[in-house]
Amino acid sequence: MIRLVRAEWTKLFTTKVWLGLLLGSVVMVAAFAVFFTAFAGEDESGLPAVGTPLYEDLILSTAANANILFLILGIIGMTQEYRHRTATPTFLTSPRRGQVVIAKLIAYALAAAAFALVVVIVNYVVVVIHAGARGAAPSLDGDNLATLAASLVALVIYAVIGVGLGALLRNQVGAIVGGLVYLFVIEPIIRSVPATAGAYKWMPGGGLEALTATFEGPDLLEAWQGGLVLLGYGLLAALLGTLLAVRRDVV
Repeated sequence: MIRLVRAEWTKLFTTKVWLGLLLGSVVMVAAFAVFFTAFAGEDESGLPAVGTPLYEDLILSTAANANILFLILGIIGMTQEYRHRTATPTFLTSPRRGQVVIAKLIAYALAAAAFALVVVIVNYVVVVIHAGARGAAPSLDGDNLATLAASLVALVIYAVIGVGLGALLRNQVGAIVGGLVYLFVIEPIIRSVPATAGAYKWMPGGGLEALTATFEGPDLLEAWQGGLVLLGYGLLAALLGTLLAVRRDVV
């Protein structure tokens, strides 16, 4: 298993895809933190003022906004085998396909944890600099550390979901487009329609919001419950992806 995990890391780091996704995540989170802090406390924005507990809870959760890029990281990690037609030699080298998929899940979860740590640190540094310039830099107390840790965990889970989704669909473009449509079209519609808003808290987006932070929207679960919901989707995607990868023919 260790050999397979190392092989996955070799595949990941011999391309520049990981670097682009990591840089994209960093830029996205840093930009959001800057704009959020710039307009915090303004009457027109409706955002909480810098230095308030709500501001710190929200601003330190912005790292979770990179979830889509971590989802894509996991999708690419799985679907590149089919896109570049390396699945056959990979499965011939290790005939137990379940072990290959599990190795991918482990490898990308660990890689995502390292990337998420970088994103979370950048988020905190940007907030400290910008909010500090406004006279109220957040400290690393227990509550803020828990918020940062929740964002890190959420990003790792989305990478695992991406691996599972890639194993389910196999087509890289289809899986990425499907993930984007779900996150930016389907979930927002369900969230905004009164008749379906109650179901949103049981969806991945609802679990993410509950785990991290939100100050608007439908009723959500408790933070620990949201974390369990999100983790459940990650494990379900991993299980289904593993089962299908084992049973389906490689084409």
